[in-house]
Amino acid sequence: MKFLLALMVVVGATSADVNSFQQYQVREQQQQYTTEPIPIIRQEQVINPDGSYKWSYETGNGIAAEEQGYVKNQGVPEQEAQTAQGQYQYTAPDGQVIQLQYLADENGFQPQGAHLPTPPPIPPEIQKALEYLATLPPSNERADHDAKNKDFGVFYNNRS
Repeated sequence: MKFLLALMVVVGATSADVNSFQQYQVREQQQQYTTEPIPIIRQEQVINPDGSYKWSYETGNGIAAEEQGYVKNQGVPEQEAQTAQGQYQYTAPDGQVIQLQYLADENGFQPQGAHLPTPPPIPPEIQKALEYLATLPPSNERADHDAKNKDFGVFYNNRS
């Protein structure tokens, strides 16, 4: 009986902690999101006749962004590419300042920022294999080589 009573006290205390934590989360979310207008502190925009441009802004809550761009190889239809370079920053809900720089061109969107995940390093064995594969001739030359040396392929494939 004492065990059952002790168990009920532990479960009650745990559920009280969970409830108070959930109420804390709701209060935090309500404090983070507001409908109060945020002032624009600075805003600039320049659009040039050649298609180049530049814009920037900063808000009262610490958001700042800027971008500049132009048309690369303008007048050469097959090689024209819009290029944009910029950055932005804001404060995340956890208080961390997020800063991101980017380049967008014919190679796609290329972001850089300390908060972005990075891939793990390539294991040395895999790196060695990749370096070896890079020294091999292109695959169509390998196919021609295999066709010329088909006796080797027959011998190799028939081994059991």
